[in-house]
Amino acid sequence: MKTLLLIQTSMFEGNGQSSRLANRFTRQWLVANPGGQVIVRDVGRDPVPHLTAERFQAFLAKPEERTAEQQSVAAYSDALIDELRRADTIVLGLPMYNFGVPSSLKSYFDHVARAGVTFRYTERGPVGLLQGKEAFVFATRGGVYAGTPADTQTQFVRAFLAFIGIEDVEFVYAEGMSMGDGPKEKSLSAAHGAIERLTARREEALAA
Repeated sequence: MKTLLLIQTSMFEGNGQSSRLANRFTRQWLVANPGGQVIVRDVGRDPVPHLTAERFQAFLAKPEERTAEQQSVAAYSDALIDELRRADTIVLGLPMYNFGVPSSLKSYFDHVARAGVTFRYTERGPVGLLQGKEAFVFATRGGVYAGTPADTQTQFVRAFLAFIGIEDVEFVYAEGMSMGDGPKEKSLSAAHGAIERLTARREEALAA
């Protein structure tokens, strides 16, 4: 049975355009994967705490030496990581806030990047431990930034996912959301078409 992890980050929860696109893809994924399981992690609705020195120390401490508070912090991180481990497919709803990723996503990343757990250091550099997965990122922006220096999201998200071993990553963009109804509808229509093509491609691969 296939498992999809849906990570939502919009401050508007299900009403955000990125959330709607990610939900649309997830519904079509379920059609293509009857009996598939969907895990939802909405960090816009239920934010992951920002990383502090105390929380980071809980990750570093040996399990048998952790205080009760540190055990709780580590268990929370472990639960987030377990969701990633279980998933074959990761779907990320990604709005752009002030030229960057939502702070809730950065906090999430800080809690799933664990040395010896999701990556390890070697003589040749870090190696991700969550390999063999695919990710789809639905990025929505008020303006038009893809392919320009102002797009700080794409490279950051790609680099982080690769860091923990997820290198099969595809982005779908819906830009110009604040540039009037015409550009908005045109961009959303293109994103919907991209979702149709992605799910059709998956169905063909499963049937092959």
